[in-house]
Amino acid sequence: MLGHLVGTVRRNHALEHATIAVLLRRIGHDIRMVGRATRDGYYLYADVPTELLEESTREALYRLKAGEGYLAVSSLCGTNLAVAGALAGAASLVTMGGANNRAEKLPNVILASMLAVLAAQPVGRMVQRYLTTSPDLSDTEIVGIKASSRGGARFHKVQTSRRGG
Repeated sequence: MLGHLVGTVRRNHALEHATIAVLLRRIGHDIRMVGRATRDGYYLYADVPTELLEESTREALYRLKAGEGYLAVSSLCGTNLAVAGALAGAASLVTMGGANNRAEKLPNVILASMLAVLAAQPVGRMVQRYLTTSPDLSDTEIVGIKASSRGGARFHKVQTSRRGG
């Protein structure tokens, strides 16, 4: 049951990334977007026309099904920030060691943290590829797209489902 839920969220996360890639190609990078995958689709927080989002989502789904799995991994994903934070924190702890001579260790801690953040870029992409997204949307379909707003912020819910399940 949990594995099914995680797999569904991973697939919707991939569709969210692919959709954002298609949207950004169409309208440029001068727009702020935030996505959040769920078990039954994803939310896209952005002021974009619903019709454009629908076209982009359908193209993204088509392209993922056609084998363009690279669209599932995004340099803009929050996973990259989480990985960078975790690696920088771990590097800092390891470099700091014991509580003695903290001031002397500070330059090494800063260097270790910076190197960890640099390493986080490829590691974040690997975490997305193997843990947080799945480009296998062969049995996924788009059920609907609804526009809403809350507190002046516009967002859409893209709802998906799996054929036969």
